[in-house]
Order: sequence, then structure tokens, then C-alpha cells
Amino acid sequence: MIQDIGPHRLHNEYRTDRRPGAGDQVFFFEGRSLLVRLGERAFSLPSAEDLGDLEGLIYLFALDDTAFFLSPGPCPASLSGKGFVYKDVRSLRQEGYGPKEMYFVSLTALQLSSWYRDNRFCGTCGHTTVLSDKERAIVCPACGRTIYPRIVPAVIVGVTDGDRILMTKYAGRSIPFYALIAGFTEIGETFEETVAREVMEEVGLKVRNIRYYKSQPWAIADDILAGFYCDVDGDTTIRLDTSELKEGVWMKREEVILQPDDYSLTNEMMLMFKEGREPRG
Repeated sequence: MIQDIGPHRLHNEYRTDRRPGAGDQVFFFEGRSLLVRLGERAFSLPSAEDLGDLEGLIYLFALDDTAFFLSPGPCPASLSGKGFVYKDVRSLRQEGYGPKEMYFVSLTALQLSSWYRDNRFCGTCGHTTVLSDKERAIVCPACGRTIYPRIVPAVIVGVTDGDRILMTKYAGRSIPFYALIAGFTEIGETFEETVAREVMEEVGLKVRNIRYYKSQPWAIADDILAGFYCDVDGDTTIRLDTSELKEGVWMKREEVILQPDDYSLTNEMMLMFKEGREPRG
């Protein structure tokens, strides 16, 4: 999955003492577009040496021994003519740019960039916020409110019927490959209740024997995904919610069509079922 970047390691501990050094890299975002230099199926970021001014950079994390920083401002003139372009982060995956560890840290940086951008003012009193000097947090100096990065719980669901699994395609998206049922956890809901509700809402099926598989951070939507398998309970007729899905079909193990890369929890769960290795409960 996207977070499986060994032998590389993400060090996500927040540090206030880390300053940009030789070889360290910097993220510049415009919305969901990232400033990159494209190579042969690989992309790179501006390095600290590429920048004339290192003031105002925010330390995010380190990959192995390389520190990564976020620039809250636009692309500086010092990068002009060096081959950097803004590229939508999703398109980097769709077009096969890597390596995986760079895509993973870029998604993580996008999540943090959006959090910093969206919390420049306090939601309680409206005062301008500041960065905490103790932890990864944003603080209101007027009312004392402390704001932490948003992490949104959601589920991925493999609905099975013996040697068949329910495969779906999202409505209103250009994604061509199959996926599984997915949805966000509501207020006051357990993961298991989310599983049952989402399956009923999207395909009109009752389920039983809900069993946990694995989790995954998915920063493109600020998610922490929890993967579950479950068995269809009774009628297997699919009643599709066409506002959410454009296709829903039962597939036998040998018919399962995997996604083009191994980044997603969804793809791993489909692979586990295809190979008969899913938890049975």
C-alpha cells in the first residue's frame, strides 16, 4: 500500500528546531497542485539550495535523513527556468510518476498544507492564529483554542457472497478501475455500523459477519481508512444508488480486476480475495 515504503522510513515527529539544510526539500502547493520537476516516470521537488530565501518555511517531517518543509507562499523567482511546473497530485499517480515514497510524502504534505491554509483564522473568535512552538498544532493567541490536524475516519468494505465479491465504480469520476464500497463514519457511529449503513445505502444489501482487516492513511481526503470484509445477508440483488455509483457487480475470484498500482487498501483487499486469503471469521 502507499504507506509501505520500506526500507525507507517516514519520521513524522514534529520538530521546532529543524532548519533547512543541504539536500532538504520544499513543498509548494497551489490548491491540490504541487510544484515538481518531471523526469522519466519520476518527479522531484525543489531543494533548499534552489531557493534564495529560506525564511518562513514550515518543517513537516523527514524521509530517512532528508527533511521536508512547506512554503506558505507562492513559487519564488529563484525557481524560474529550472523546469518546475505545478502538477495535480492525483494526476501524478494516474500517470505513473514515483517513486512510491515520494508520492506518499507528497500526499501527506498536501494534507498538512490544506490544514495550515484552512486554519489561518480561529473558528471560535476569528482572530489570526499562530503555529505552536511545542507541538504540531495551530493556536489562537486571543481565546486559546488549539487546532490539531484533521483526520477523518472512513471504511473500505469487501462484501462477499461465497466465492464472489461486490465490485463497484464511482459515479461522476474519471477513475476507470473497479473499487469496493467505501464511506465516511458519521457522528455517533462505530466502524461496524458504518459498514452496514454504507452497504445498504449504496447497493441495498444487508450484511453480517463484519470483520476487520487492516487500516491505511489516505491523505488525499484527510482519511484514516479501516478495511472490513463482511458476508451478504440474504437477498443478493444489487439496488444501486446511482448518485454514488455507476456500476455494481458480483465477480468471482478469478474475475476480479485489480487496480493498476498497489497503492490502495482497496486494491490489497481485492487481491486478498482474488487469492483466497481474506479473513473468513
